[in-house]
Amino acid sequence: MGLIARQIEAAGIPTLCLGSALSILGSVFPPRLAFVDFPLGHTAGKPNDPEGQLRLLRQALRGFEFAGPGRVLRVDEVWSEDDSWKDEVMRPDPENPAAADNRTERHATPQYQSEEDERAALERGDCPTCVFLPA
Repeated sequence: MGLIARQIEAAGIPTLCLGSALSILGSVFPPRLAFVDFPLGHTAGKPNDPEGQLRLLRQALRGFEFAGPGRVLRVDEVWSEDDSWKDEVMRPDPENPAAADNRTERHATPQYQSEEDERAALERGDCPTCVFLPA
């Protein structure tokens, strides 16, 4: 993501990377980086929490106020009251690695947070980012 952002910036288009894998993102020096300390796969916020997602996005967009590889805006949203969620993520059970994988199941079709979101998407018609999915 950071390498692509650098190429887009070189073409004159400002970019901002939002991520939760700080060591990986930082190693490619994106032009602007907003870091959120959330589990991988949940970079944009908790499922079914549009208010929290909007707060996170607003904070992340502050990253456009500064520029320069290596500078990181730390989004101050928290996943939980303590960091116990990291125990499971960062130290999986070596005897049963799959047991620590509590990510949401992946689907070949679009998934929606609510029935209202699904209806709105269907009313709009084809989604330009989902054109590769079978109808």
